[in-house]
Amino acid sequence: MIRVLIVDDQAMVRAGFRMIIEAEPDITVVGEAADGLEALTMTERSNPDVVLMDVRMPRMDGIEAASRLLADRDGNSPRVLMLTTFDLDDYVYSALRAGVSGFMLKDAPAEQLVEAIRVIAAGEALLAPSVTRRLIEDISRRPQRDAPASTPGLDQLTEREHEVLRLVAKGMSNAEIADQLYLGEATIKTHVGRMLMKLSLRDRVQAVVLAYESGLITPGDAAAG
Repeated sequence: MIRVLIVDDQAMVRAGFRMIIEAEPDITVVGEAADGLEALTMTERSNPDVVLMDVRMPRMDGIEAASRLLADRDGNSPRVLMLTTFDLDDYVYSALRAGVSGFMLKDAPAEQLVEAIRVIAAGEALLAPSVTRRLIEDISRRPQRDAPASTPGLDQLTEREHEVLRLVAKGMSNAEIADQLYLGEATIKTHVGRMLMKLSLRDRVQAVVLAYESGLITPGDAAAG
């Protein structure tokens, strides 16, 4: 059973999400919170697997709450799925850097929300299709930071894992990468898993951020993909 905490400052929105979730046999709602501060307390109390987190809320917004939830919990933090009415805004980049596993629109169909919860609970990352490419463009447009002399873990990747990382950073799915490299999708999933482990990353979303910040991928590379 997947345990879900709903965090939104609108009671009607929370009620709607609860109805959708509790109609599923493998997902249950273990609590609700009206802002980020309540979310922190409820997470400790109810120990959810996935937190549905609104972005804009009083007292403490979703970005700050997610950052606190995902920090210093000895790897036992819940997965966070950010929900918003906007398909891209300045806060998206900050949310992904904080370790958020997914980002979806509030008006997404109910079946997409349910599937997103299952995907994230299984340890994968998820972005709404309308967000993925624009996220990459957003990262690409940002002023390049001074890249560190070496990014920890990059030198441990095999040539194939480097190649897979570059394709992940272009927003390609495992199936698309498999087609391009003429390999099986299961093989690509294995390469992605090893790459994430060596780089100490939670999921492929953080891999996109790392690839751009380290200079492994440039805006021109993304356009070529």
